[in-house]
Amino acid sequence: MSQIIEITDLALPQLDVFARLTEAQLRNRLEPEKGIFIAESPKVIVRALDAGYTPVSLLMERKHIDGQGRELISRCPDVPVYTAGREVLAQLTGYTLTRGILCAMRRPVLPTVEALCTGARRVAVLEGIVDSTNIGAIFRSAAALHMDAVLLTPTCCDPLCRRAARVSMGTVFQIPWTRIGAHPEDWPQPGLTRLQNLGFKTAAMALSKESVSVDDPQLMAEEKLAIVLGTEGDGLAASTIAGCDYTVCIPMSHGVDSLNVAAASAVAFWQLRAH
Repeated sequence: MSQIIEITDLALPQLDVFARLTEAQLRNRLEPEKGIFIAESPKVIVRALDAGYTPVSLLMERKHIDGQGRELISRCPDVPVYTAGREVLAQLTGYTLTRGILCAMRRPVLPTVEALCTGARRVAVLEGIVDSTNIGAIFRSAAALHMDAVLLTPTCCDPLCRRAARVSMGTVFQIPWTRIGAHPEDWPQPGLTRLQNLGFKTAAMALSKESVSVDDPQLMAEEKLAIVLGTEGDGLAASTIAGCDYTVCIPMSHGVDSLNVAAASAVAFWQLRAH
């Protein structure tokens, strides 16, 4: 049975994960197997639990103990539940909890690219995307629009950061993902070579004179395709575009030259899904 603990001391060391550790400290780069992430809102937490993630502790508004937090408490036996009123929790965390519940969870051991791509026909590759809202939105689109997996280059934002996981509506726990390299020098050419060795054609989403339309029949007919999307401001690096098999654009109208990367991902994923 979970232990319900009323917060009377904001300096309690067990609350550090919710209040005083940065995202980088939670990730624990020195010992990744001991890393923690914070899931926010009942729906996101439930999806993480359904995917097999291990809870460490819960933080919730007192009113949720017998409300929307009841199911979570029953699913997390022996996990401490720290509770207080909304004002105290906002003072502790520095922000108002969107849905009144946080859960500290163990980070998973990420699979290799080769293991993740076994049997996959469509994968999304995210290059240097650092905005957590965009990461969350892209994961949601990837899960909904028939991508088999998501690969992130070493400089991408952490998909398990609190905001990315919340914006994704928990789909970061539903679609397989991993990093394609641990160091900046592992991308682009080493990473593109890995994908090509796995039988993938690579499609760089970018504007250029050599671009083919996203609905090009040859592109859509590829048996295995990796769709590569770039950073919010500059897009894909020139070396990435040069190393890909295709350069692909979404035809625009009304003088608009491009879409936000999250919106572009949704169009590309739907159009280029495997048939």
